[in-house]
Amino acid sequence: MIQTSAPVEAPAPGAWEELVTAALLGTDRRTPAGGAPGREAPVALLDAAAVHTVRRRAGLRPAPAAEPPAPAPADSRPPLPEAAARRLALLLADRPGTGGGGRRGAAPDLMELLPQWLAGADAHGYAAPPEALPALLDAARGRTDLRPAVLAFAGPRALWLARLNPDWRFALRAAPAGTAPSGPRDAGRIRRLWEEGLFAERVALLAAIRAHRPAEARELLATTWATERAEDRLMFLDSLRTGLGPDDEPFLEQALADRSRNVRATAAELLSALPGSALAARMAARAGACVALDRTHGTPVIAVEAPHECDASMERDGIVAKAPAGRGERSWWLGQLLEAAPLTTWADRLGGRTPEEIVALPVADDWQGELHAAWCRAAVRQRDARWARALLGTPSAPGAGGPGAVSLAERARLLGTLDAAERAGWVAGFIAAHGLSEAFQLLGVCAVPWSAPLGRAVVDALNIARDAGSYPWSFSGVMGLAERCLDPSEAVRLDALLAVPDEPENASPGAGGYWAEAFQRLVTTLRLRATMMRELSPDPAANPPVRQAQPTASAGRCTDEAGAGRRGPGPGLVAGGRTGCPRPAGAGTP
Repeated sequence: MIQTSAPVEAPAPGAWEELVTAALLGTDRRTPAGGAPGREAPVALLDAAAVHTVRRRAGLRPAPAAEPPAPAPADSRPPLPEAAARRLALLLADRPGTGGGGRRGAAPDLMELLPQWLAGADAHGYAAPPEALPALLDAARGRTDLRPAVLAFAGPRALWLARLNPDWRFALRAAPAGTAPSGPRDAGRIRRLWEEGLFAERVALLAAIRAHRPAEARELLATTWATERAEDRLMFLDSLRTGLGPDDEPFLEQALADRSRNVRATAAELLSALPGSALAARMAARAGACVALDRTHGTPVIAVEAPHECDASMERDGIVAKAPAGRGERSWWLGQLLEAAPLTTWADRLGGRTPEEIVALPVADDWQGELHAAWCRAAVRQRDARWARALLGTPSAPGAGGPGAVSLAERARLLGTLDAAERAGWVAGFIAAHGLSEAFQLLGVCAVPWSAPLGRAVVDALNIARDAGSYPWSFSGVMGLAERCLDPSEAVRLDALLAVPDEPENASPGAGGYWAEAFQRLVTTLRLRATMMRELSPDPAANPPVRQAQPTASAGRCTDEAGAGRRGPGPGLVAGGRTGCPRPAGAGTP
């Protein structure tokens, strides 16, 4: 005789969400449906959660069979060399949440080396191993700085997987530019995807087309602009930053009348980056009316008269009328006008002077900080290297602030307008003059690997800090950047720093041992980076191995403790306020 089980009542819709809510709030505040309040309520909640978990895992109700997904697209790129594939698996296994993370002693932080490994693999044009795609997408999901390199390396199969897993939908927004359809036969597919695709797919499509065919992307956006939601218009408009040019001006001028304030502000920002635009001319006229050269006192002085009101035409051109808390309205309006005005305005307005001469002029009535800060923002927005140099000044200038830059963040942004070699040279001079206490943010904008002069400046400054007797974790951010950014050939120069030094009389207790361990980790990481590049290279002779150092004593694993921030006798050795073992800072690879 066949026995049949009694029918089980299906759970009510939202039952699982109700249990989660009760667990978060506590059973004293919320009792799940069907339960009773009291001391046994927590136990009943856990029992119900266990039952629902089993039901969710094993109680799938029959449903019509869905169509199987289309096969994954082919990837014609060559496969990774075996050694490189094994290295990739090790790097991915070290990421947080996999059980392999964490720094120990002089061991390198493998996850921090993944960006460079991906850059090397992409440079050689290798295809990602299929079995590594889920781990690569998980890594990119947790770290946005990895996404461009991961998606370029993972190729079309990553996008295929992303459409099947909601956790990986970010890949559809950040797809590499090369994935855009091209050619007349793709016009129908582009139109269909633009009109029917998910928002993430539409953003990726627009960005991909814009990277190669700017006019086509703008025309595609114009076809649906009037019917898009405000938040979508903002995201789509932001994609026009790529390939921005004079042909975009009519569309952006139209966007100045948009219903959304954020859309209007973005359109104004983009127009102000076009020095020949009508908006730039309007801003130049307004800013010119506020700044003049006063010659009445013998020595020329810049006189500033901030605007007295923010009229409707200024608001239409992107000026935000309401000042932030603690900021005067007039100075707020002035800063926005100066930032949006073309920097070419000032040579004619201020007697034909060069940027260096203009920045050196005295400014009346304490307006210098506001004026120079606005010019810094304008130089960054307009990518004007000449003005950036003038505002930065020489790296050895007293106070290290330059004549115009007033903060580390501003200096870092100004450096971003210079070419890589000039940028590295300026930062090397800054470190030589002022040490490492304020160098972390500036080092983050330098190209990787660091140039030889910059690498030498960093190593020399670390050596000075060690000799001063301070703890290495005072410079943990710089040490972490050095592990990722120093040229691997610098490992040979570092061999002499691996021994535990004799500690000076005023040194922090045990500092020499901690420094030896920190330098050991740095050397080990540099040699590992060199090995990774050899494993990726089809011709191993192109990347000769770095000479190995003799084994040295290590001071053991370092721990957080007091003592950071000690000043040594060398220049610029005040710690940056960081504590903990020397390791890369939380920021991604620059």
